[in-house]
Amino acid sequence: MRLRLRLWQKLAAVFAALLVLCSLALLGMQMRMALRHEQEVVQRLSLGLAGHIAQRSELMDQAGMREPEVRALFGQLMAVNPSVEVYLLDDQGRVLGHDAPSGHLHRDRVDVAPLQALLAGAPLPILGDDPRSRHGRKVFSVAPLVVQGRSAGYVYVVLVGEQRQMLADDLAASSQWRTMLWSVALVAVLGMLAGLVAFYWVTRPLRELTRRIQSFDIDAPIDLPSLPALRGDERDELLILEHAHAQMAHRLGEQWQQLRQQDLQRREMVANISHDLRTPLASLHGYLETLAMKEATLSVEERRRYLSIALSQSAKVGGLARALFELARLEHGQVQLQWEVFALPELLQDVLQKFELSAQAKGQQLNAGFPQGLPLVRADVGLVERVLTNLIDNALRHTPQGGHVHVALAADADNVWVTVSDDGPGVDAGVRGTLFQAPAALGPRRGENGGLGLLIVQRIVQLHGRQIALLETAQGAAFRFALPRARP
Repeated sequence: MRLRLRLWQKLAAVFAALLVLCSLALLGMQMRMALRHEQEVVQRLSLGLAGHIAQRSELMDQAGMREPEVRALFGQLMAVNPSVEVYLLDDQGRVLGHDAPSGHLHRDRVDVAPLQALLAGAPLPILGDDPRSRHGRKVFSVAPLVVQGRSAGYVYVVLVGEQRQMLADDLAASSQWRTMLWSVALVAVLGMLAGLVAFYWVTRPLRELTRRIQSFDIDAPIDLPSLPALRGDERDELLILEHAHAQMAHRLGEQWQQLRQQDLQRREMVANISHDLRTPLASLHGYLETLAMKEATLSVEERRRYLSIALSQSAKVGGLARALFELARLEHGQVQLQWEVFALPELLQDVLQKFELSAQAKGQQLNAGFPQGLPLVRADVGLVERVLTNLIDNALRHTPQGGHVHVALAADADNVWVTVSDDGPGVDAGVRGTLFQAPAALGPRRGENGGLGLLIVQRIVQLHGRQIALLETAQGAAFRFALPRARP
């Protein structure tokens, strides 16, 4: 916005300067045209004044200029009309007679070319030399002076005399000042209007952004318009602010939706966990109550069976409590990874041995396959063992008797991949997309740990900077995750 404001400030300054220049130019042109018109009017009205003066033959005789008569006549004429000045010139334009005060005559010669042009009828106005000015030129009236039939010089009348010029200059200066003041006032008003228009145009995006910010509702985020990508050298603060607000609004909306979804998932998890706890606790309480009430009438075999069932239900409650506690520690960042470099096939063999007897009891085949020279991994041994344990246990529980569970290892440039697959009924299509979310994990096919095993696996893999995925298979289910390779 600062860049736009500076640009509009410059444009407004240039616009104001142009208005001033145009006003001054128009004023100067108008003044020149008015002056020229006035000169033409004055010269046309007084065109025959010099001729009337020249008819007085007593101005010159055979002996030359009659100076007393000339001065007396010129004084009378200038007293009657102070705006004119009368001069007597010879044929070459030299000033022979005048009535100028001492020191006011600055020329002793007048150019005769304009005089001859006026006598020849040239277009008006015609300017001639002003004897009372070194370089000035004014409108005049001229007539030839004839003595005894021959040309003796000229009667030269300056129509705008020194006194009139001074008075006219004073009035013109006052008029110019008034015109200048009005022009400045007009330019100031126009500049103010231009500034207001520029301010409105510059602040319009800011007002629009303010309206968006005020109308933003985090519960129902509005669709913000797509903005062009910012350049690396972008200096428009308003555009940067719009991008920052759009990103913030989208981020807040997404995070708020995620928080609402997580809160909903936690509520559903609490409800499902409560249901899972209530069933074994009710069974445990019922058998213990039966043992307490019918202790004298129960046989040894019945007491052992009741105790076995109670212990089994207690183990379920304990396993669910441990799973909840472990999931809570993983989600709240209370687990610090103990990074180690180790051979994954050796850890996998140890885990498979734990399930070997239970798999044989159900007639299930449990094996692993991996290439020779598999690279080492860098991970937390205890947590990776928990991941393998949960995935293999989940696969065995969902594999029918005589089924097959296979664990495959493979490597690429950055990871060692682990795939645990079975030939059981697989995962329902309705829960595949949300399998690693709490409500889906706590669905109708929960295991002994309440279905929290996959959630725990996902959190552990994420702590290692990787992801776990359910693969598309023709039969059964296959889970695949990666562990980082150990670098030399």
